[in-house]
Amino acid sequence: MSAPASITVRFAESRDLPQILAFIRELAEYEKLAHEVSADVDALEASLFGAMPAAEVLLAEVDGESAGFALFFHNFSTFLGRRGLYLEDLYVSPRFRGHGLGRRLMTSLARIAVERGCGRFEWSVLDWNAPAIGFYRSLGAVGMDEWTVQRVCGDALQDLARDSELPGRS
Repeated sequence: MSAPASITVRFAESRDLPQILAFIRELAEYEKLAHEVSADVDALEASLFGAMPAAEVLLAEVDGESAGFALFFHNFSTFLGRRGLYLEDLYVSPRFRGHGLGRRLMTSLARIAVERGCGRFEWSVLDWNAPAIGFYRSLGAVGMDEWTVQRVCGDALQDLARDSELPGRS
């Protein structure tokens, strides 16, 4: 692909939901996690554009064609006493790579974080994804080697929610 004539980054709108879901599926395929995708357009619409949006999406476009996305939300740092910006997913379709779209999405997110008074901008990356890690390091990112991600989901989440020893349970 030759150099794009026009690259834009914009906030997604509800009309973009099918494209967002397509990017999520492409990303899951790349990460070898397609079997974990249960999202559909209705769930995304409720979560991204419903009464209490849980996340936001930036879309990167090349010459008017959707080329990549970044899905993000706010978290909170008790140590800083301020919210942060957490990047859940960043993805650029393979045929659009090499033209700075990932960098453009990341700089847009950093600008949003600064404009909103966030104390930090963070994300996770799979430890085998050397190209992504190299890209993030080129942006000045630092790995949090002393931290590991913990997760409760599925049956374990349901079991934990039913635990009668939690406060408020009899």
